Amino acid sequence: MLRLTWIQPEDLLGHELRQAAQDGREPSAIAARWRAAGGPEAPARGGASPGRASRYLRLLAEDLLDELAELPSSWADAEPTDLEKIKSSCPAWPTRTAPAPTSSLRSRLEAAWLGRAVGCLLGKPVEKLPLTGIRHLAQVTGNWPLNTWFTARGVPEDLAAKHPWNRRSAATSLAENIDGMPEDDDLNYPLVNLLLLQRHGRTFTTTDVARLWLDELPAGRTFTAERVAYRNLLTGIEPPHTARHRNPFREWIGALIRADMHGWTNPGDPAAAAEQAYRDATLTHTANGVYAAMFAAAAMATAATGTHDVHTCLATGLTVVPPGSRLARAVRHAVQLARSQEDFAAVVDELHARHSLTHHWVHAIPNTALTAAALTHANGDFTGSICRAVSGGWDTDSNGATAGSIAALLAGSPAALPDRWTAPLKNRLATSVGDFNGTGFDTLAHLTQLEASRP
Repeated sequence: MLRLTWIQPEDLLGHELRQAAQDGREPSAIAARWRAAGGPEAPARGGASPGRASRYLRLLAEDLLDELAELPSSWADAEPTDLEKIKSSCPAWPTRTAPAPTSSLRSRLEAAWLGRAVGCLLGKPVEKLPLTGIRHLAQVTGNWPLNTWFTARGVPEDLAAKHPWNRRSAATSLAENIDGMPEDDDLNYPLVNLLLLQRHGRTFTTTDVARLWLDELPAGRTFTAERVAYRNLLTGIEPPHTARHRNPFREWIGALIRADMHGWTNPGDPAAAAEQAYRDATLTHTANGVYAAMFAAAAMATAATGTHDVHTCLATGLTVVPPGSRLARAVRHAVQLARSQEDFAAVVDELHARHSLTHHWVHAIPNTALTAAALTHANGDFTGSICRAVSGGWDTDSNGATAGSIAALLAGSPAALPDRWTAPLKNRLATSVGDFNGTGFDTLAHLTQLEASRP
């Protein structure tokens, strides 16, 4: 029996009930109807419940999803999705400037591609594991605080059974198995957005993003909000409604992991980077899901100049996020926490205490906060940033990738990244996107610089 993940109405309903409670709607009456009918909770970790729902429950879930969408939100004014309203709510929105010179950008971009890949690969084997599992697996192999690749060597059988490595990733991402960079959505999306800029330039529209996905992005390589939006496109729903229709994942991390290319190609112009990220993100996301992408893109555009420290980059990222939003509050709290605590494990514990009971492990708010905390606590150091981000749990590969991208931009060149991280990648990236399979990171940096130099 095929149980397609992140798409079954009976699985989406539980996630939408939680999303409604987070974004200021009152879902209790609808939740009671769902429970009374025997409706299940949302799957806790994966994307699909184990069994098929009855036809009655599936139809009821579809109806209740639509009813939930009509409920008013108390956060609507503080968390707009319209770009002009976002700008008007951001008093420090950066002034549009001419992009910084790109003559020395190529080396920095190669570092960014490598940094994103390394951080992603570090987090892949422990994705979906609880925080205690990540810590125990690292501790038992002498790798705590986390400082290098995870390994299965030396892990006792009972611990391996209690906290199994990510099934799809262990064969390619444990220290003893790494042979080039395996395919991952955290690397696929920068490739998709490279194609987007090559074909449509900086003035691309959200509809251009949608068409490109249908042409170049296999549906099976999408997850959460992206998979729902893909389904919506195939049923004739157009952007930006693709982000809203029966899409409980619209504030999750998907748009954030697509933001790098927009920052990389706008060095010194965080406003332009944020606006590009916005047009990309609104295919699939709303409100805080969009803000997370804009935050990352603006921070990366600032880092790409090579003239600012990590703290300035993160502060610039916050200038494009409505200051009263839940995301802005979470990031400010995380940064302050990282500045005040010497032990990063204590930072992580407090972030989990604050967010884990209310947010799914793939939600943009806790993951963005954790990434900002990791970069702050490590002062932008590459190894320190990716290891802190991954050791903090939640969406480990995505957080490692974003932290790695920013920290590598700050490092400035591939040579500034430790060889023990970059050598196992063998300058080779696997992907199902376009003709990029097997492409080297040096080539990708060259292609990215061409887009950064284009008017």
